[in-house]
Amino acid sequence: MSQQQFYDFSAPSNRHDNISMATYRDTVVLVVNTASDCGFTPQYQGLEKLQQRYGDQGFTVLAFPCNQFGNQESGSDEEIRQFCDLNFNISFPLFAKVEVNGRGAHPLFQWLKSQKGGLLGDGIKWNFTKFLIDRQGRVVKRYAPTVKPEQIRKDIEALL
Repeated sequence: MSQQQFYDFSAPSNRHDNISMATYRDTVVLVVNTASDCGFTPQYQGLEKLQQRYGDQGFTVLAFPCNQFGNQESGSDEEIRQFCDLNFNISFPLFAKVEVNGRGAHPLFQWLKSQKGGLLGDGIKWNFTKFLIDRQGRVVKRYAPTVKPEQIRKDIEALL
């Protein structure tokens, strides 16, 4: 698994078309596992602000809804899309719901965790864990759910 690169993975979008991470080659990427009914859900607003501020400079947020933490993303992909559109009007890519831990974890998240472990091991502990990926597809930093999007700005700017 360590031989793989970010660009080797793909995942279904929220509208179920398969998206290759190679689409984001030469882009600074922030991968986030999200949820619609979480105390951290307002971070969608901060993520959208990052997208608006840096999107034209070669940056994007990739949101991966996940229902593994407190059943906080129980809706269908369509319901999740409607929630995000209605409440946050997000412009960044929203993917289909995934698992980030355990045997069913999406291969991208298996790889991300292998690249940057967390404070308490490799597993993702909660919604809104974030992985910052540079233009070469390397995971440069992992952020806990409590780290707000605006706190990541300097790290993004350093990579742009």
